[in-house]
Order: sequence, then structure tokens, then C-alpha cells
Amino acid sequence: MAELVGKVAIVTGAAKGIGAAIATAFAAEGAAVAINYATSGEHAATTVASIKAAGGRAIAIRADVTDRTDVERVFIETVRMFGPVDVLVNNAAVVKMEPLRDITRAEFERVFAVNVLGTIYTVQQALKCFNERGGSIINISSTSSINPGANVVTYAASKSAVDGLTRAMARELGSRAIRVNSIAPGITLTEKLESIGLVGGDFEKRMIERTPLGRVGKTEDIADVAVFLASDRARWITGEVVVAAGGMK
Repeated sequence: MAELVGKVAIVTGAAKGIGAAIATAFAAEGAAVAINYATSGEHAATTVASIKAAGGRAIAIRADVTDRTDVERVFIETVRMFGPVDVLVNNAAVVKMEPLRDITRAEFERVFAVNVLGTIYTVQQALKCFNERGGSIINISSTSSINPGANVVTYAASKSAVDGLTRAMARELGSRAIRVNSIAPGITLTEKLESIGLVGGDFEKRMIERTPLGRVGKTEDIADVAVFLASDRARWITGEVVVAAGGMK
């Protein structure tokens, strides 16, 4: 039985990687999905086409999550196309690996603008669009917020902030039947990790050795957790950070 029939979802940063997997899984479970992207228009179009070919409903909307006007437009277009929003997934993020000594104010502000402020902006807009049924907000965090490696100080700090936002928002929004949770993936095979050289070689081997389930994550592993949290089966879960990392600590 499809878990999300009748629901409308917005997934930010969903052109590829974990976001695309979540959008695809949502659509397969019956949700209508708005795929937000910032620059990867071709990838977003491919994801939408794939969802539609499988019989699902999806649209792609270009927007910068650090721009309030852009964020508002994402929700307006989604509501116009599909109706009231039920689920928001904050997946848009930037990753910067650099030694502590090289961190600049500009780079710090860029990472926090997308990863933290973007989350706040989208949730603020969601509050205007969720109806009396409430909704589910899922923030994509990272195990870097719990057990960071080297050279990810700014990214780890931003994801720790996301976890803090999740807990605080859950407290504030529970009276409106809005659930807020985080998913903290471990290392997961995505185009982004490939682009910064973390897939293959010694790094991936070390991660596999540290993971009790004996492999690195797949985007579908994270998407399945998101489907559960978006569904009514998770109706009694809020304010939680769900670690999806194959047991790696």
C-alpha cells in the first residue's frame, strides 16, 4: 500500500543525489512532488521525467533557498499545481572541506546561509501553507554533526545547527500537528561526494571498515527513512535526529 497517497511534498536540493532519491521515493509512494534546484536544471528535468515515466506527479522549480522571494515562489507554484503542502524536506546544502586555518568569513557565511538560514526560510513559508492537518518537516543533517572528521569544521557546525533547529521547531510547532525531524546520513554515494574526491580509494575503504553493516550508504537508504518520517506511520515521532549510517559512529 502506497504510504503517501494524497500528500504534496517539496524537496529542496532535489535535482540529484539524496534529494532526487527522496523525491523519487515520495512519488512512488503516491505523493505529488515539487523538486527544487538551484543550478542543476538538467538533472532536475531528468528526475522529473523519470518520475512521470513511472506514473508519478512532479514539477521542477528553480530557486535559491537563501532568497525569501524565491522560497515563497516555490510554495506558491507548488500549491497552484498540486494543492496544500503536507511535507517539506530540507535537503539543499553546500559542503566545503578545508583546514580550520583556511576558513574565511565569506565561506562560513555561505555555508550557513544555505544549510541553516535556508532551512529557516523554507519552514517559515511552510507554516503559511500547511493546512489544519499539520504536516511533516524533514531536515537532512549529517553524522558530521555527531562525529565529524577532519577539515569539515564549518559544515559540521552548520549541521549541528540544523539538529538544534529540528528540536526547537518540534517544540514550537507540535501544537499545530507539525512534526519536525532530522535524518543524519553517514557517508552516502552521491555525485557530490564524488566531486570532492570522497568516493573510491582509501577514504571509502576506511568508512566501510568502520561500518558494522559493511558498506557505504546508498541514496535509497536515506529515501526510505524519509518516506517513513513523511508518512502517517511516524505520527508519534517528532524532534528526533534519526541516524542512518549502517551503525557507523
